[in-house]
Amino acid sequence: KRKQFNGIVVSNATDKTIVVEVVRYKVHRLYGKRVKKTKKFHVHDENNQAKLGDKVRIMECRPISKTKKFRLVKITEVAEKI
Repeated sequence: KRKQFNGIVVSNATDKTIVVEVVRYKVHRLYGKRVKKTKKFHVHDENNQAKLGDKVRIMECRPISKTKKFRLVKITEVAEKI
């Protein structure tokens, strides 16, 4: 089973690549408090359809380059234009 994450696009400057920030919460082992953990993934976006601030779903895939191991599944929510 391939991993899937939901995240927000923080960069789309590169051709066919976006950077997605995924936020996860982990419970601290000793104190029991929920701790926010963020991680950025380089994601393959074949048609350059994701824009800055979009909420997207990404899926693990075969390595596309040195840093890209995820691909864009769908855009769940489009960011508002300012």
